[in-house]
Amino acid sequence: MNELLLSINWNPDTELTRLFGISIRYYGLLWGIGLALAYFIVHYQYREKKIEEKKFEPLFYYCFFGIFIGARLGHCLFYEPEYYLGSLGHFIEMIFPVRFLPDGSWKYTGYAGLASHGGTIGLAIALLLYARKVKMNTMDVLDMIAVAAPITACFIRLANLMNSEIIGQPSNLPWAFVFESVDRLARHPAQLYEAIAYLILFLIMVFLYRNYRKKLHRGFFFGLCLTYIFTFRFFIEYLKENQVAFENEMSFNMGQLLSIPIVIVGIASLLLGKKWDKMKPAR
Repeated sequence: MNELLLSINWNPDTELTRLFGISIRYYGLLWGIGLALAYFIVHYQYREKKIEEKKFEPLFYYCFFGIFIGARLGHCLFYEPEYYLGSLGHFIEMIFPVRFLPDGSWKYTGYAGLASHGGTIGLAIALLLYARKVKMNTMDVLDMIAVAAPITACFIRLANLMNSEIIGQPSNLPWAFVFESVDRLARHPAQLYEAIAYLILFLIMVFLYRNYRKKLHRGFFFGLCLTYIFTFRFFIEYLKENQVAFENEMSFNMGQLLSIPIVIVGIASLLLGKKWDKMKPAR
């Protein structure tokens, strides 16, 4: 009981308000704010670099669908492949936001399950396709997105906090959260740790972009973004509860295993500056 008295009870209403009968939830709102901020930040970079507006216009759609499709498929295939590939009905659940019930009926569930590693992979693939479509240097595009990505990641983790999901392991620290919708244990607010870490990275990105971007090689911002975020992701997993049962038998959980190759790509991007500088726009 004493540990609970020293912790923060967390049980917010996930619904902010209802508008014309439609539920406005904090989760969707925070996702929207994160994406909107990224949109304006990248748009600013395009204008500053005097890149024509018609090349910017399709970028949001490539990013949105790349992140969403990648995050959804990442969750289903990385964390629950046996379920989603086990039958036609479950495969349909991977694509549509429904859950089929044993009695043959179904219910709307929303897309309950999005994986950040899958979203990162999906975004990278979408940006490669985008750069080829508009004939821009791929690394220039990745660098501009990388400057904005941390603030979006920050708001996504705040959305997870409002939903009391991706919780931390039990803790007796005075800032531990009791996620009342989960259990009565005081836990690390892992979502908040990540949100703060990504906000710090965003501030570093802005500082470097404003003061040193002309001195930094192509791929620097992209490499820094991947290396920082997924190195942090690797270590923060030690404070988080595993998402699925099979991870309990693993030396490194799925989040850590997926982070390692992304960190390697990030380090390579930081070290291969001269090669990226010689890249020409996709044709």
